[in-house]
Amino acid sequence: MPGTPSARSWSRAVSSPTPRGRPSPRSLTGASTTRTSISSEVRTDVKLSRVTTASVPSSSARDSSLVSRGIVVVGPSLVAFLVLIAIWQAVSAAGMVPANMLPSPTRILDAGWAERDALRRNTIPTLLATLAGFALSVTAAFLVATLLDFSGVLHRAVLPLLIISQTLPLIALAPLVVLWFGFGLLPKVLLVAFVTFFPMVVGLMRGFGSAEPEAEHLLHSMGASRWMVFRMIRLPASVPSFFSSLRISITYAVVGAIFAEYAGAVSGLGVYMQSAKNVFRTDLVLAAVLVSTVLTLALYGAVVIVERLFVPWLRIERSTGKRATR
Repeated sequence: MPGTPSARSWSRAVSSPTPRGRPSPRSLTGASTTRTSISSEVRTDVKLSRVTTASVPSSSARDSSLVSRGIVVVGPSLVAFLVLIAIWQAVSAAGMVPANMLPSPTRILDAGWAERDALRRNTIPTLLATLAGFALSVTAAFLVATLLDFSGVLHRAVLPLLIISQTLPLIALAPLVVLWFGFGLLPKVLLVAFVTFFPMVVGLMRGFGSAEPEAEHLLHSMGASRWMVFRMIRLPASVPSFFSSLRISITYAVVGAIFAEYAGAVSGLGVYMQSAKNVFRTDLVLAAVLVSTVLTLALYGAVVIVERLFVPWLRIERSTGKRATR
């Protein structure tokens, strides 16, 4: 019909492209969709960046967290210690105990300050004997524990002897060691090593045995030697037990050195305590005891610092384990 478009012209009109310079409705829809998706992604990125920035604590927040954690850990012990010292001071000030038997804390501090030079001179030999004996003990314990781990025959033969050695009274053994090796540094070093040796051997052997059998079987199946399995699996597994035994042993080290000095030595805190005891200066004896306590705590803290520096993941595992048990 005239005036009515044919089907062919109608289809050409529908399918004909849009003139240049004028966007088609489809392209407009696509562009708007693209702009919407881009804006949503930008908003999402901004939100994520805000969350990430908020989740990363600042240095001041970390410092305050460490301080609060230290207060929680040390606070109760410090309060209990101060309460005990206050009770002791009150009892001494009230005259309930004779001063020559139990002097007050302030008197002990005054006496120790007056004798600070003598205490410092006698602390140095004790510290040297403690460090040398502890180093010897760590070396010997590692060698013995490694040999016992590699040989089942040695393990069954030597371990009972090590247990028997711990039944020997140190107060009877110390004079014999001094008699055999003289009054120098060597007997003190040997006694410190003897006192601290057994806990480290047991800790290392327990650590070797805590290795995962699946990992060992995997390395054996790949043709690894026994030494390689020990170096790659069993030795790293012993690190937590090793540092636990170090913490225990270091508290015995100073006591072992003082025992040796009591038995016979030229200088040291043990010699100083014995000399003060002979003249009935209880305050000086307790001042030397205070110095030995501070020395032991300092060595214990040094072990903790070394552990955190060289194996920082242990602290994370322990804190995670504590939260899991709660």
